[in-house]
Amino acid sequence: MTPRRPHALLFDLDDTLWPIGPVIAAAETSWHAWLAQHAPEVTRRYSIEALRARRAALLEERPELVVDLYRLRRLALEQAFAEAGADAAHIEGAMRHFHVQRNAVTPFGEVPAALVALQALLRLGVITNGNADLEVIGLHHHFETVLASARFGRAKPDPAIFLAACEAMGVAPADAVYVGDDLRLDVQGAQRAGLRAVWMNRGGSAAHQEAGIAPDAICASFDELLAWVRAQMQH
Repeated sequence: MTPRRPHALLFDLDDTLWPIGPVIAAAETSWHAWLAQHAPEVTRRYSIEALRARRAALLEERPELVVDLYRLRRLALEQAFAEAGADAAHIEGAMRHFHVQRNAVTPFGEVPAALVALQALLRLGVITNGNADLEVIGLHHHFETVLASARFGRAKPDPAIFLAACEAMGVAPADAVYVGDDLRLDVQGAQRAGLRAVWMNRGGSAAHQEAGIAPDAICASFDELLAWVRAQMQH
């Protein structure tokens, strides 16, 4: 069967448009330093690792919080403040500080130019389980639809979030392609919702073979993605 010419291209954000690990690590260090200054009772009692473990325990207790990791962080912080006897008035400032640091991302080198080229070819959108702020980051103007699990109430790989994004863009799932770095959440999630899926695999991993997941395409960069999309537009 000849593949259909795609009408829309939808993206994951973290580790697809930019590397996120170093950003979160730096954000947590900066956040802990902010807490040490404004709520020292909390940091005397909890290291960065201990706060992380508290969030993991809360998520296990309340798995529904996976759709909104910002809320998870806030609720876990509220617990830590209460246990440490710290002034809860500082929770809002702490969350604002984390938000700023978490959005201090740097797109992979080829991404900005490739997005401009892709936007000239077809319509672009975003489906994310994270809480990156595209306006703060400065890439929002490329995307006509941005669907975040925190607002939608369901997270990838749930087919509902992929179908809702297609509906928001007015395209059939079969006419949409999803691009992401996570085999289960992004590739398998999109394919099960009826979209085609491109695996953004910058490290040359063969994990898809072990997982038994067959992406519609595998790209190591946005330049490769652009070349693949241009080829699809010939259909």
